[in-house]
Parts: sequence; C-alpha cells; structure tokens
Amino acid sequence: MAHLGIKGRKEVTYDAIVIGSGISGGWAAKELCEKGLKTLVLERGRDVKHIQDYPTANKHPWEFEFGGKIPYDKQQEYGHRGPRMHESTAHFFVKEKEQETIEEKPFRWTRGYQVGGKSLLWARQTQRWSEFDFEGPSRDGFAVDWPIRYKDIAPWYSHVEKFSGISGNRDGVPQLPDGEFLPPIELSCVEKHFQQVLKNNYSDRQLIQGRCAHITEQKGIYEEQGRQKCLHRSLCNRGCPLGGYFSSNASTLPWAEKTGNLSLRPHAVVHSIIFDEEKGKATGVRVIDAQSSETVEYYANVIFLNASALNSNLILLNSTSSRFPNGLGNDSGTLGKYIIWHNFRGRVSARSEEFKDVMSKGKNPSHSYIPRFRNVHKQETDFLRGYAVGFGSSSRSTQFSREGVGASLKANLVDRKLGPWWVSSWMMGEVVPIEENHVRIHPDKTDKYGIPQLVLSCDWTENDDKMVKDYEEQLSEMFEKAGFQDIQASDSHSPPGSDIHEMGGVRMGKDPGSSMLNEWNQLHACKNVYVTDGACMTSSGTQNPSLTYMALTARAVNHAVETLKKGEI
Repeated sequence: MAHLGIKGRKEVTYDAIVIGSGISGGWAAKELCEKGLKTLVLERGRDVKHIQDYPTANKHPWEFEFGGKIPYDKQQEYGHRGPRMHESTAHFFVKEKEQETIEEKPFRWTRGYQVGGKSLLWARQTQRWSEFDFEGPSRDGFAVDWPIRYKDIAPWYSHVEKFSGISGNRDGVPQLPDGEFLPPIELSCVEKHFQQVLKNNYSDRQLIQGRCAHITEQKGIYEEQGRQKCLHRSLCNRGCPLGGYFSSNASTLPWAEKTGNLSLRPHAVVHSIIFDEEKGKATGVRVIDAQSSETVEYYANVIFLNASALNSNLILLNSTSSRFPNGLGNDSGTLGKYIIWHNFRGRVSARSEEFKDVMSKGKNPSHSYIPRFRNVHKQETDFLRGYAVGFGSSSRSTQFSREGVGASLKANLVDRKLGPWWVSSWMMGEVVPIEENHVRIHPDKTDKYGIPQLVLSCDWTENDDKMVKDYEEQLSEMFEKAGFQDIQASDSHSPPGSDIHEMGGVRMGKDPGSSMLNEWNQLHACKNVYVTDGACMTSSGTQNPSLTYMALTARAVNHAVETLKKGEI
C-alpha cells in the first residue's frame, strides 16, 4: 500500500477518501476500490500489517512478564481500562494522552488507533437487525423513524456475510433474522440442557448458538483472501495469524489493495472535512501528520466518514464554515446529540452440579445467545424496548492437587477430579436515545494536535435501571428452572461506554429537520459526505452492531458510485 508524500494538488487528489480503517472503513475501502475508484484511506494510528504485526499472537502464558498483568504505572496510561489491561493486547489500545477528553459525566471510551482499528479487538458477534428493530422508533415513539426497513438492508447483510464468514444456525427467530451461515460452533452439554429448559418452560425465549465472524468451513472466497479456518485457539484479540476471524487487516484492506486502487496513509489525524462554499459540497479532508505535526490536505469527490462513532462526531463538529457554523451538515442542530450505547450492567452467574462426568474439550471462541424477548410484539413491561442475553459455560473447575515434589506431585497432577460447571450470563440492553446524552467540542481546550477536546456528557436513565432489574429477575428465574445453584445477580453500575458500542450523534432519519443523514447515509445538507459507522445509528437495538455497520457501508458505497456516475454529487 502506498504511503504518501506531498507533490502538488494532483498528487493528493483521489476519487474517494475514507476516514478510518476499522470494520466500516475497511468495507468502504474494499467496495470503493473494487468499483474502480482510486481511494485514499486515512488512519490516525500506526500501520499494522496482517500476521507480521501481531507480536503476541503465538506467545505462551509463561512468556508474559507478571503473568500478563502490566505494571501499575503503565496501567495509569490507559485510564479506565488500565486495571483490566493485559500485556497480550495492550499495544492495540490507546493511551489517554494520545487524545485527551473531558468527562462531564463518567464515560468509558475505548479506542484502538491503528490500521484495522477495533476490528482487531472486537467480540466478533454478528446478528442481523429485524423489522422489529427498524420500525421500533415509529411504533414506540422513543426516537425519530428510521428511513430504511429490513428489506432495504437484507441483501447487503447477505453480501457482507458471504465475504466475511459468519458461523451460525438457521434458528427461525423472527426478531433475529437468519443469514448466510457457515456451520455453527457446537453448544456445550450445559448449554444444550439450558436450551431444552427454555423450550419446555417458555414460548417467547430461545437459546441459540451465537452467530460469530469465524470461518468454520473453508470456501474459495476465504482462500482468495488468504484466510484459514478458525482453530478455536481463543486468542483472537491478539490478532489472528490464520485470519480465522474477520478483521480489516486480514480481509477487506488486503482485498482492496489487490485492486491497485488503494492508498493507505497511517499517522493521519483528521482535523476536519473541507467544505467549499462556492461548490456547495465537501472537497477534501484536512489532516495533521502525527509524526511531523505538519498539516496536509487531501481532496476527493466523495468522502466516507468511518472514524468510529464519537470521533466521527468530533470531526463533523470541528468542520465549520460560514455555511455550517455549528458543524458540517448540522442544519438540524442534532449533531452530537442522542448518543446511545448498550446496557451491559447486568450479570447473573451460577453453577451446575450436573454433567460432572463431562469435561469441555478445546476452547470456544464464541458463546450462546438468547435473542430479545421483552416488548417484542407488545409493550409488556414498565420500561421501553428490551435486551438480549449472552450465555457461557465452562468446566474449567476440573480440580487437581499441586502438593508434593517429584513423583508425588506428578501423581497428584494426574489425579484429576471433575468439579461443577460454571455458567454466566450478561445482558445487552437497548439504550433509549435522549437529547441530553450528547458530545460537544470544548471552546478552549485542545489536544496535543490542536484539535478541540471532546466533552462527553452521557448518563443512564430510569429506563436503563428498570431494564437491569428485569434482566436479573428473568435470568434468575430461568436459572432456577434449569436447576442451577448458587445463583448470583449483580449490577455493575459501570459508566456509559463500557460496552464499547458507542452509537448516534449523526443519526439517520427521514426529516432533515430532526436528523443528519438520509436513507443512503448521506448528510442531508452535504450529499457527497457519507457516514456509515456507529455515528449513523438512529437507535441501538439489542444486537451487536458491527454487522449492520458493514451492510450499511456496502449499501452506501453502491449508492455513492452510482450517483457519481450520474454526476449528481
């Protein structure tokens, strides 16, 4: 991939610019390059090449100093995440000094600034949205109406699933549509037991194998990408040298590079998008070189903004002009507002005294899943919307003694005793967007690049609290019916953002007076700028959002290229 210098306007002009190289940015690059557009991808972090830049991918546990725990002084460099940081993945996370922010209210913002972004770190769970989700705001009145429905995005879900490689079952759950699946990962004996308990006792809830972006069956399209089947090492967040799970680094960016149309510029901190008052459209992107501090401008006919939700908000807020004094495209005044995320606060765990004669074999890079079952067909609780549930089980409690020396120690290690299975569940609730939950730029304070610091002002509502309580009650009841023991329910009270699913602020909508983007992810007021990362989301649903970002991106690129050909942008 070409790393660029500055040699005049022509040398810095492209057909398209993509800001960000994570999950959605990688897809934008792939689709644009495949369709013949000379495309520049701007990444604020360092370059990370597939395989060669995964330094811990094959390290053994004993090769990590302090068992992988990083020293206290180093933890402080990572802010909120520091105490939970592990040496095996620390190099993929951002240190606080790289981008200082102001937490008007506590917010846990996790960032991964490198080529590939957080696609190297994601949980790889991939669920489609359903018609229930897209029509939810208009039905329940909690947000503006989505300008699209499931039928509009369904073909694009199929498009990205076939290329990415998604493992799962065709479960026939209306609120969680089936997709283009590879063979599923097998449920454990405890998960199968719990699945049957739910089937016997409930008509509205079902345990299924989690749908995940792991190749479980080799096909030609994955061979062309240079990717191999997942080996269930469960070391995914270190970077997978096999490409067994989907990431920009292993899949979309190399595919884009093969076209000869890709130029990649790491260490490019985007300051703002340039709006030309006379032409009435965006003409380029202003960048600060992270290594030299030099300001550089790049130009293109179409711009895709995929910097991750909060940074996309920041870039637009900082892109001011006479036409847009409050941020690019911000005629509605909604830019930076209605920030949403997922509610992961609830946890319920227990143990199972059954299946003591069974041990788990190998590792499972995924988990099982209960699709949303609250307020699906009708309003049945005192809170809006609902939650999905992740469920995991482990027989790691296999016990043995470490007492003795030499032969006696060896005998004790061999004499294993099977203990109980441990089960755990976690919620993923839909956070209702409210105007008060917002981000804005500080009028005076800047970061080390001279870019205004982002002010984070988001908080939980009573709706979230009620949802956590219902989750705890429902899962405890389900666990009791399954015969699980020592059931423990808890609310972490973790701050917003802990789920790493920030969304909103540049939401889609039918009315330019109450939204930022139209049905094609174009800014209503600046049609050659598309936003297809989490910032575009009108509501959050209960599904992991990455698959939807991918599908929206591929759909938007197709529209952008067709519109360019017609000379309409």
